[in-house]
Amino acid sequence: MKRCFLVVIDSLGVGEAPDAKQYGDEGVNTLGNVAKYVQGVDLPTFNKLGFGKITNVLGLGTDHKATVGRLSEVSIGNDSTTGHWEIAGLITTQEFKTFPDGFPLELISKIEDEIDFKFIGNIHASGTEIIKDLGEQHMQTKELILYTSGDSVFQIAAHEDVCSLEELYRICEISRKHCNQYNIGRVIARPFRGPNNAFERTYDRKDYGMNPPGETLLSYASKNNLKTYGIGKISDLFGIEFLSSYVHTEGDQNGIDCLLKEVESGDNDFTFVNLVDLDMLYGHREDPYGYYKGLQIIDKGIGKVIELLNENDLLILTADHGTDPTDGKTDHSREYVPFVAYKNNGKANYIGDVESFTNIASTVSEFFNLENIFPGKSFLNQI
Repeated sequence: MKRCFLVVIDSLGVGEAPDAKQYGDEGVNTLGNVAKYVQGVDLPTFNKLGFGKITNVLGLGTDHKATVGRLSEVSIGNDSTTGHWEIAGLITTQEFKTFPDGFPLELISKIEDEIDFKFIGNIHASGTEIIKDLGEQHMQTKELILYTSGDSVFQIAAHEDVCSLEELYRICEISRKHCNQYNIGRVIARPFRGPNNAFERTYDRKDYGMNPPGETLLSYASKNNLKTYGIGKISDLFGIEFLSSYVHTEGDQNGIDCLLKEVESGDNDFTFVNLVDLDMLYGHREDPYGYYKGLQIIDKGIGKVIELLNENDLLILTADHGTDPTDGKTDHSREYVPFVAYKNNGKANYIGDVESFTNIASTVSEFFNLENIFPGKSFLNQI
């Protein structure tokens, strides 16, 4: 039985993309700059696979046992949805709309009228900071906290004592319907708990994305009778129509545990994983030390995955964008993403810098003996 495990390490950029200047991201390198900031990293699995061959990473060598390289994004935009869709073979030609000055009052009024709640905030803000700033007012007035970022996201934060999880999800579903008319990429439920001055966000976050407007690797695999499994926020970014099973996770360790269980005893053909903590907890918060700690968790987990792979398994590691925690900005950065493909008794090749994340969808398609219907090219014969 052939199995493919595609792991997206959210935000793990590996150097400024060719068009980084257009995004104000010259000089970014999430992995490389984190390594410099912490004065060198100890990541034995990343070292073995060859992340140090892809870009200069203090603490990693250039020897590698996997097929490695860097991929640049073709799609317009710099968010998680766009990145994941391109990894899955779908190029986005119309950028999702962003609202750096807040959302139109017309949109807000329509949603408020239907949900029977009012919003406060409606600004570009860090999720943790806006909860600190407006959390007490939210608790007193029961008004929901609305904010956005450099991405196309309509984020609603609510304390679990003010708005139940079920109610917050209902509100986000209603908001999703209205946000479609404004080409907003994701509506995100951001529940939090705790007393004033000690608020903390929970792992009950849920993303409500737009449905992909074309064929993706998930839909293509499903139509060809492959069993598909989504771990993390895959179901939020693609919907559940073409997933045989899926699980939401509470952090990267939980996601890795789900992946390990699947590698050890699962019977799905294609497992698509998103590990979000590096982006959500550390990248956006400009925390390179936390980012390194998160990398160590992933490095250790992927090491265990490799030990469990059988001869017919393919492991691919990549990312959806960068979020350089040393660049002075809290938003995503336009970067190359890693392409790291490993098989037991496989080859160790260096493919260099190649255009388009869609090469991953093409590679996975050929691995399952499917016709390549995607814009990319397959690297299977080099793995």
